[in-house]
Amino acid sequence: QVQLVESGGGLVQAGGSLRLSCTASGSFFSINRMGWYRQAPGKQRELVATITSGGSTDYADSVKGRYTISRDNAKNTVYLQMNNLKPEDTAVFYCNALVSQNGWLVYWGQGTQVAVSS
Repeated sequence: QVQLVESGGGLVQAGGSLRLSCTASGSFFSINRMGWYRQAPGKQRELVATITSGGSTDYADSVKGRYTISRDNAKNTVYLQMNNLKPEDTAVFYCNALVSQNGWLVYWGQGTQVAVSS
């Protein structure tokens, strides 16, 4: 079993910044892609950003230029630096990891709330 534990959410004013962290623990061989998704009230969960073990990144158009995803492979941790936050960024943010065990499995964190006030 693999656990993903997120931290760093909170309440911030528009234009502010937050940094989310997500650490994977448990029994596995390696982690390929890690990423962040978010779900706003009444909306479907959407991709925010992903990063491979080699450092290749991908971003949703709505966050390009404002968010930066990074990871520390030695710590099995992925980060999401969010700058110039907007009220429409308000959502529960979920960490996601593609993990090698007996095959490849996808795991999710429990979510961390980000609220941006105008």
